Amino acid sequence: MKEHLNITIVGAGVSGLVAATVLEQQGYTPTIIETTDKVGGRVKTDYIDNYQLDHGFQVLLTSYPLAKKYLDYNNLDLQKISPGAIIFNNKSMSSIGDPLRDKSFLFSTLFSSLLSFKDKLKVFKLNNTLKKKTIAKIFKDKETSTYRYLLDFGFSSKAIDNFFLPFFSGIFLENKLETSSRMFEFIYKMFGDGYAAIPKTGMQAIPNQLKNQLKKTKFIFNTKVEQINNTELHLSNGDIIKSDYTLITVNPNKILNTNTTKATKWKSCHTLYFETPSKTIHKALIGLITDKSSLINNIFYHTSLKTNKKAKNELLSVTIVKDHELNHNDLIKRITQELSEICNINHINFIKDYKIPIALPKNNLVLNSNDNIKLKNNIYLAGDYLLNGSLNAAMYSGEYAAKEMIKDLEQSPE
Repeated sequence: MKEHLNITIVGAGVSGLVAATVLEQQGYTPTIIETTDKVGGRVKTDYIDNYQLDHGFQVLLTSYPLAKKYLDYNNLDLQKISPGAIIFNNKSMSSIGDPLRDKSFLFSTLFSSLLSFKDKLKVFKLNNTLKKKTIAKIFKDKETSTYRYLLDFGFSSKAIDNFFLPFFSGIFLENKLETSSRMFEFIYKMFGDGYAAIPKTGMQAIPNQLKNQLKKTKFIFNTKVEQINNTELHLSNGDIIKSDYTLITVNPNKILNTNTTKATKWKSCHTLYFETPSKTIHKALIGLITDKSSLINNIFYHTSLKTNKKAKNELLSVTIVKDHELNHNDLIKRITQELSEICNINHINFIKDYKIPIALPKNNLVLNSNDNIKLKNNIYLAGDYLLNGSLNAAMYSGEYAAKEMIKDLEQSPE
């Protein structure tokens, strides 16, 4: 019976690839239909002039439970980012970090004027609190904004402005720390329990590895699912295929003749890549901009990590999370000026601009599990937007939806 069932997954992002993995493990042979020419969804890498350009500054947090379950870290050849940051504040540059994992941060962090002594004790307390707190407990606790959470924890406005705001604005893709305190605790815990890392060949290596682990799944690329009517999938090339069970990992409202799913709101960001003759930051550290009038949120030299490509110069990414109405030329001019005045980075050459309108889901309720993934007529949903904006959530959602589908398959009469 298994080999005769038509199971279709719409979208070859991380959720769809993990779902296919789970289905294969139980003897099923799904088909994945993908609009673009490769897997990955929002996790993709381009290669230009021997530079690796991820679609936005993305990292893998090695302590993600689902990533540890489905990925082979050794095969990915992960390059770790140092557990700290360079802070650009009032035209000065200083480093802070976790001295328990990198001793080189001991004195710079201990004597940093960016945080008061009381704030440093609070950081130690926060680290210990979240190390002991389970993920399940984090997502059950009452939600507030991250900003309110930090104030209630006892952090000063100085600590929030000098570290938490620029650091987590780059993660949450919003500059007011309105994101749920559940998400803050989860991400902070993941940073504390592991490392931020990028595969040696770029973030595209993650979905590529998931795809390469699949043995029976069939792929249809460069094809869009225009509409789903019960068990019929209408494709952009005019074909109609039969699907007994369908898992949708893309926006379902565009392809379903129903309004049963609530429209998802999304956060956007801008990531621009430049080449520079030299590095201002000589370790694999993110650079954070504390100036609230700056358009730049963070910078990172990707060539501070080992890559498979040997580029001529250094590769610098600039991430913007603020809304703006600048045209391309004015944006480049503004970024060039800020890099020079704030970071003392000059002689840059623009490579590529990624404007990402659908970067992270903007969830009012942040979850770690969600039972509401099944629609009528053997149609299921998966995607991080159902839970929280993380690679871990994308994987969990794909796994859970596939398991629910299998449960229904095995209960249905032959």
